[in-house]
Amino acid sequence: MSGRLSSAGFFPCETLKTIMTIKSTIAAVAASPFLLAGAAFAGPYVNVESNLSYPDGDYSAATTDVHIGYEGTVGADGSIAYYVQGGPSLVHSETTDDTETEISGKIGASVPVTESLGAYAEISGATAGEDSDGDTIRNWGAKIGAKFTF
Repeated sequence: MSGRLSSAGFFPCETLKTIMTIKSTIAAVAASPFLLAGAAFAGPYVNVESNLSYPDGDYSAATTDVHIGYEGTVGADGSIAYYVQGGPSLVHSETTDDTETEISGKIGASVPVTESLGAYAEISGATAGEDSDGDTIRNWGAKIGAKFTF
């Protein structure tokens, strides 16, 4: 997992471009009705995200997640937003020039701290093949952050 940029927070590489596969394009078209909905929309969605790795400027890997998710709000005033998403993760490696299909998912939430400051957190997980004993490798990630608006 070294050198792979992901929304879970591995940041040693610079994202230079996004490559979408035909499956990703189909998923994006399926999600287009949700893109026209207002910001208050709660319910199911499709999220297609591609993360590429370019250590020292040379392409090494790409991971494209094609997730189906659900988002909503909770709390007395509905101020806590949450989402849960998961699905296939297409992992391409330049070394083997092969693409493997793994499973990945994310769960996250955000909450307003003040009128102009919000806090968010996300936990993500993905399978990554098998180890030498034949057991499934599971990679976990987490991120936490704050967003200040003007």
